[in-house]
Amino acid sequence: MLIQILVLAVIAAVVLYQLYATLGRRVGRQPEDGPAIPKTVPAPATPLEPVTAASLEGVAALRARQPDFDTGHFLSGARAAYEMIVTAFAAGDRETLKPLLADDVMANFETAMVARETEGRSEKVELMAPPRVDLDNVTVVGDAARATVRILAEVRARSSGPEGDAVDDRRTAELWTFERDLKSANPNWTLVHVAAAEA
Repeated sequence: MLIQILVLAVIAAVVLYQLYATLGRRVGRQPEDGPAIPKTVPAPATPLEPVTAASLEGVAALRARQPDFDTGHFLSGARAAYEMIVTAFAAGDRETLKPLLADDVMANFETAMVARETEGRSEKVELMAPPRVDLDNVTVVGDAARATVRILAEVRARSSGPEGDAVDDRRTAELWTFERDLKSANPNWTLVHVAAAEA
């Protein structure tokens, strides 16, 4: 009888040891561990670039007429306008383009879009990263304010035509000039000129 009790005690000890060895380990996440932290951290937004020295005098002249002019807000709007105009031009979206462009710029865009459509081509543009924007120059002549923004962008263009499909990755450097009538209650700026710039 004593031997049976000893055998049962040994078996119980072995079972308890196995339970402890299994349950005593920390397997996976525990309730007290708190929320999981992702391994990847989202990249910070591309900072807006400061104005160039050449534009400081122009900014002062503009603020004399429009005291609430904010450079950071303007550059953010210029970046958004660039993205809208580039993608709308590629898509042939005239409704989006018209209120953003001066008449002569819209006419140039229209000529290019008609030529593309006549050739049976289509295009879709994707910005690889937020464009970099710098305020290059500001002038105030009479009631017209003009601000030129230097824009550096990485663009992926997917085109389709009679010869087939193609993908073109390219970097662009351009000077976009926006204009606003300071007497107007409309706070929006219109694109009046586009020129190539050095990268």
